[in-house]
Amino acid sequence: MEEEIIVLTTYDISNVEIEKHLGIVQGSTVRARNFGSDMLANLKSVVGGELVSYSKLLSTSREQAYERMIQDAKSKGADAVIGFRYQTSTVAAGASEILAYGTGVKIKKE
Repeated sequence: MEEEIIVLTTYDISNVEIEKHLGIVQGSTVRARNFGSDMLANLKSVVGGELVSYSKLLSTSREQAYERMIQDAKSKGADAVIGFRYQTSTVAAGASEILAYGTGVKIKKE
């Protein structure tokens, strides 16, 4: 059974000694909006309410970027990721990147 990697937004782990910093680990995905979703979003902007299709797109994108970061961390031999963050950027009209990143570390085993 494969061990789960600890992922924290903090830069230390309570009651655990970090043995080695392995550097940045990251995962990203680039997603484009759907024309149909854009039309519905324009309608919603008039009447208000959640843009469900965009919420689902962002949720799926964050999950994929996160999983890719975990795979990068595992490939580098990390036991944990500290300082975890998400970042977004527009890469083209209607397309955005979701980046998940942090610092991969080895935990001192007793």
